Amino acid sequence: MKNLAPDDRPREKLWRLGPVALGDNELVALIIGNGSRRAGALTLANELLAAHGGLYGLTRAGADELTRIAGIGGAHAAQIVAALELGRRAFASPPGERVRINDPKRAAEYLLPRFGSGDVERLGIALLDSKLRVLRTSVIVSGMSDTLVVEPREVFREATRGGAAAIVVFHNHPSGDPTPSPDDVNLTRRLAAAGALLGIDVVDHVILGETRYYSFKEAGFF
Repeated sequence: MKNLAPDDRPREKLWRLGPVALGDNELVALIIGNGSRRAGALTLANELLAAHGGLYGLTRAGADELTRIAGIGGAHAAQIVAALELGRRAFASPPGERVRINDPKRAAEYLLPRFGSGDVERLGIALLDSKLRVLRTSVIVSGMSDTLVVEPREVFREATRGGAAAIVVFHNHPSGDPTPSPDDVNLTRRLAAAGALLGIDVVDHVILGETRYYSFKEAGFF
């Protein structure tokens, strides 16, 4: 970025005009900070965005994928992933009272920004109090496999440890299609039965796609 006129450098431009005046590549360059011997931060930012099809694709990339760009090491990759995650959390977590999940749409609104994207499948639970307000969320298992292996005891161990009165089970489909598989249906039935025995209500099981969701409650399972 030394080759740019001072007023065109991302940092100076941000101070002068504000962050909204910067392009995606300039914002990513600021996160990177210093470039490498091969290329400056702005060039690396352009290469990252091109490799992942723009900013949206970049939000779905893992740190290991980012390091495939020459000049992006582990530290730079961690900075980028952390910055994107902070943005996602800020967008998904409005201030005020704890979120109350009392219907499938509200569950999807809460969970999609947090867990709906990604290149690996993750299964977790939202732990709820007796008024169905979110205590916290917990990812229980993740992996590259099309079918995650999880036992009800792992789910309810976490729910019991967190003092949950009820839970919403969730997992994402990296393909973007939230249509449930036979294994998803079977797991849902097992979790509902286990919850009834343990006295922890399984409010819903929500499958998260890219922008769509599937609710087992809406489908009549609960």
